[in-house]
Amino acid sequence: MAGGEGCGFVCGTHSGLQTDFAGLKEKYRMKQIMKKITLLILTATIAATTVMATGCKTSIAERRNDTSSTLYVGYVSSAFPTTFFPWSSRDGIAPTVASFIYNTLFSLDTETNEYLPSLAKDWCYTDLEGNEMRVNGEIDYDEVERYYSDDKKDYMVVKVTLHDNATWSDGEPVTVEDVYYTFDIATDNTRSGHAGALAWTADFLHNKTVDGKTYGQGIFTYDHNGGGKYQISEAEKDTVLYLHVKKALGAIAMLFTTILILPEHIWAPLTENGKLVQDNATGEVLKQYENPIGCGAWTLEESSRQMIVLKNRGTDYHLKAADGSALYQVDTLKFMLYLEQNTAIYALLKGHIDILDASMSSNYLKLFEKEEDIYVSNVGGTASQTLVLNVNPQEQYRTPMRDLFKNIDFRKAIALAINQSDIIRNVLNGAGTTASAGLMLPQSENDPMYNPASDIFADALWESDGKSGYENRLEEANRILDGLYPEKDGDGYRLLNGTRISYEILANPGELELVSYLQQQFQKIGIEVEYKAEGSMAEDTYLFAGNFDMTFQATIFNAANVDTMYDSHFISTSRSSNYGRLADAALTEKIGEMEGTLNENEKYSLIRELQVMIAQLYYKIPVYSSNVISVARDDRFTNYTASAGETVFNEDTLKQIQKVV
Repeated sequence: MAGGEGCGFVCGTHSGLQTDFAGLKEKYRMKQIMKKITLLILTATIAATTVMATGCKTSIAERRNDTSSTLYVGYVSSAFPTTFFPWSSRDGIAPTVASFIYNTLFSLDTETNEYLPSLAKDWCYTDLEGNEMRVNGEIDYDEVERYYSDDKKDYMVVKVTLHDNATWSDGEPVTVEDVYYTFDIATDNTRSGHAGALAWTADFLHNKTVDGKTYGQGIFTYDHNGGGKYQISEAEKDTVLYLHVKKALGAIAMLFTTILILPEHIWAPLTENGKLVQDNATGEVLKQYENPIGCGAWTLEESSRQMIVLKNRGTDYHLKAADGSALYQVDTLKFMLYLEQNTAIYALLKGHIDILDASMSSNYLKLFEKEEDIYVSNVGGTASQTLVLNVNPQEQYRTPMRDLFKNIDFRKAIALAINQSDIIRNVLNGAGTTASAGLMLPQSENDPMYNPASDIFADALWESDGKSGYENRLEEANRILDGLYPEKDGDGYRLLNGTRISYEILANPGELELVSYLQQQFQKIGIEVEYKAEGSMAEDTYLFAGNFDMTFQATIFNAANVDTMYDSHFISTSRSSNYGRLADAALTEKIGEMEGTLNENEKYSLIRELQVMIAQLYYKIPVYSSNVISVARDDRFTNYTASAGETVFNEDTLKQIQKVV
């Protein structure tokens, strides 16, 4: 596409910008040409490269001559970790590997908002005596609301039932005492040594004193039953447990889907006189870090700085396919390290690996068009990329320009000037969709949480008088700003007390092109923006402190995280995702109402209301929702799949993949 074509260059009443726009058209024409040249150079480089940037001695012959069901997975990183203890494995591939080796109690189906079996097979709410609240086998949410709305009840009771055939990879059975140990130590930072565990258990009413003694028991098993509080039979002693949680429907989400369960028989002896998470572990603790015993479907067979090998437990794993066979259809996963993405792509094209565990830029799509035996996955994303305005900086970081963000009309004008369709077309090469200003993406066709009324920038709402939606939005933005800051300099930029209104967008190099397109869009309303490199420690250096003008941030909200993440994004100002330090009393009150309701339908209704409120604050302004693009070879395996937000390397692929005979 030639520069400027389809980009919405509408000058409106700003004659002083005509010359600049002509220059911008030429600039973006050259940008498109350079993009094509870069692609050609990349293709030539890949074709000419003959050495993989990996320390492992794996050749193309190994993979092609491998008749076993081994999936070779490429991963881009500077190095692989050698320990995979789940509570300290936060970077790179470590969390992925830990999630293969260990299990949470449940997983979440984001399309249905239902909890799916993992280590546990069933759950329900009960009354305070442990009697289940079900109707025809389903949770009776009306009864839950009626019963727990009583102000005299300080907590809710949840009954969880584990699979009775789950085992650790050393053969020991998994029991509720493993869950008790894991949850109990997670609430005690002096024993866990992991502050993040306190966040995981924030809604779990199991409390410790500073000396580690329990003063509010919140988990009950046959052996820890608080004086016979619940009726747990001898037959249920290993599988049934009860939890006390806050009176909120979202209180179970983190407990169910975030905490990887640990084997008590391994870790309890090692934590009697020490912390669970140790930075400089030695001896038996280090040995267990490097040789984890888990209850998941995979075991660690080999690891080095360049290669990680996981072995499928097959039918030894408690979850199985419908016909009783192994749940996952490959015997071995062999992760291969590549130091940068171009080399990994070369390895895939030349047949060194089967699949690349990474999403990639849409600029690579052309590269794969004519390649044989290549499967390209291009699916919708689950994140909304937003432009965050610093609406409430700390006093020492206030500036006259940042003070303008306190005016909601000024923020609205900035929001109206963003043309998502233009950015998607030119920056994402069409591989994305517009995102609602309510920042909630529909997970299914009839998602009960999504509110289309929050999509207040939709073109269809603004089209009138023969003008496009974007043309009318620009007119409205300029009308607002003409009333606020009508004075302009010779280049058409608006002035504040004689000084050009100008901002820096804190971003990484990969977002430079996005900043360039926002520059030309904001010029149309007389606002100047420039790129500022965020560096490697952006959160600690700029964001948590509120020392920036604008920045980009991806947001993902769903049933599992909305209670926690709404607070983090819009309320908390202490090292949270609320980078611009928004403080809005009405929004805070409504979020609290949503978190506290015990009526599922009311909760969804409040979430829909919140989306409209979020949209009308013009604080985190949607820029786009990018697709997730990933690739695999289909000459050894076929039947890959990917759902929204996933690369082609995912659980469903591993469940249905087929070996080419």
